[in-house]
Amino acid sequence: MATAPAPASGETRTPPGQGPGPGTRSSGGSAQRAGALRSLLHRANIPGGAASLVWLVIVLVPLWCMLSWSVQSRDGFLDNGPIGLPRQLTPENLTTVLEGGFTRAFVNTVIVTVVSVALTLVCAVPAAYAVVRSTSRFVAGAFSVFLLGLAIPAQAVIIPVYLMIVRMGLYDTKPAIILPTVAFGLPFAVLILAGSLRDVPAENYEAMTLDGAGPMRTLWSLVIPMSRGSIVAVGIYAALQAWNGFLFPLILTQSEEQQILTLNLWNFQTEYGVNIPGLMTAVLLSAAPVFIAYVLARRWIVAGLAGLGGK
Repeated sequence: MATAPAPASGETRTPPGQGPGPGTRSSGGSAQRAGALRSLLHRANIPGGAASLVWLVIVLVPLWCMLSWSVQSRDGFLDNGPIGLPRQLTPENLTTVLEGGFTRAFVNTVIVTVVSVALTLVCAVPAAYAVVRSTSRFVAGAFSVFLLGLAIPAQAVIIPVYLMIVRMGLYDTKPAIILPTVAFGLPFAVLILAGSLRDVPAENYEAMTLDGAGPMRTLWSLVIPMSRGSIVAVGIYAALQAWNGFLFPLILTQSEEQQILTLNLWNFQTEYGVNIPGLMTAVLLSAAPVFIAYVLARRWIVAGLAGLGGK
């Protein structure tokens, strides 16, 4: 009769029928889960999470108030208070906004924004290309001086800008808004695009040169396709600056025919008070295109500002 082999030195044999049971496995699993939970809590950034929660509340509460106030009548808003739930929804505010010149201001804002973005890109892309590809010290020095525009606030030079616009005969026209907006947006646009173009491998430029491509062909066939992410990001940034512009329209225009959305919001302030529900409705309608543009282009914005060019 064969006998079972003896256990090796230091090895303990478990008698038959006495292996680890379900209770032992359950106990081991609970211990593992408890250890994983302790490890997770140890790694968690509790202060950061609390700060994020506070910031989320700070952001969401005004949005909720805006939405709530925009669907209430003026009397209902006064009865419910600032944080009260709307008791009755009404389209009265939308009618008030549309009858108050909102459509005209919206069209003016679209025109100013589209033209400003187009001029910014037309000027910024070739300028950034020249900065990156040129080896001249003059170009490098000019670029450094050009970037000083980032440190000059528009409020500091609004009087000279006003005098220039008046002498050019552009006061109270759309170009009076567009030209300063483009001028003050160019330094940032060139800075972002130059950083993106520096990421293009030098071998690509050399290959285009060997193929007989000149500067313009290289710009259209190589630079623009490989930097489309940064170009979109700069375009979105320029659009936001033009869409939300307030100082230049306020100082350089006067008539209601040239009003843009940021000035049209003032129509809800009267000598007897402010029509808050109507104002919130106008604000929501004004912000809707910006929100939609961000949702559709957020990937390009992040990639462009990171200097990746969307590649």
